[in-house]
Amino acid sequence: MRTGHRVVDPDRAAKIFGGCSALALMTKAPRAGQVKTRLVPPLTNEEAAQLNGRFLQDTGTAISVCCRGLTAPSPGRQTVRGVAVYTPVGSESEYADILPADFSLLPQRGENFGERLYFAAEDLFKCGFKTVCMIDSDSPTILAENFTKAIELLSLPGDRIVLGPCDDGGYYLIGLKRLHREVFERIDWSTERVFEQQASARAKSVLGFMNCLAALTWMIARRYIDFAMNYWAKMHALVSRLRLKNFCANLSRAMVANVFGRCKAAALLGEPELSYNSYKASLTFAWQNAH
Repeated sequence: MRTGHRVVDPDRAAKIFGGCSALALMTKAPRAGQVKTRLVPPLTNEEAAQLNGRFLQDTGTAISVCCRGLTAPSPGRQTVRGVAVYTPVGSESEYADILPADFSLLPQRGENFGERLYFAAEDLFKCGFKTVCMIDSDSPTILAENFTKAIELLSLPGDRIVLGPCDDGGYYLIGLKRLHREVFERIDWSTERVFEQQASARAKSVLGFMNCLAALTWMIARRYIDFAMNYWAKMHALVSRLRLKNFCANLSRAMVANVFGRCKAAALLGEPELSYNSYKASLTFAWQNAH
């Protein structure tokens, strides 16, 4: 086990992060029964927590690749830093073997999701970061290049917001150059209206400029489960293609492959309900990434 990550105090971090850009991963500690509970069943609580941990590992790796690729003129100084904005306080040691060693930890504040995003941005700017990107923890297939593009867009003149839209109506990334409380107010979080509301004329009038990254194909989307239920043979082919496809999210992919293997074993043992449910859970990933 690696040693723990540095926990950041926003009031004392300006000398460490001054002039840098933040790629901040919004995360909840991957504890069984507390994360990805909508996938239970068919997954067990332990499997759901493990899957969440794999998401964090893959996203953290992509962030770290981006950070290493963007360096200042002075040798070895990173201009982009990875930060995990985490909850609950007291779970710091649980990230030791999940996040890259160059990450820092920043405790979350706030009650609802909008407050947590706003206070995360506030604390990150207080740390001295010149620009801030906040990234969700459900997007393991996002490429490091997307994070690099977000940083590049935020380096352009003028105040602006950068959004990375998801296919389910939300977004996987929001980037800011300044703190704007209005951006996080009157949003119907966890609905298909989030991106539309975030990109509304009200937000544009606040920020002046808006840039959108490429849409992300990954999501844990229940609407594909019924489709998968009726097309087992096709889904099996998609899973096979997924195993051969060379792309990121290797740990998340391996976890899904394990679940898929469990469902096949259940079928052989004559447990159709377990087989069927496990199959539905695993194929969400395959369907999204095999096109």
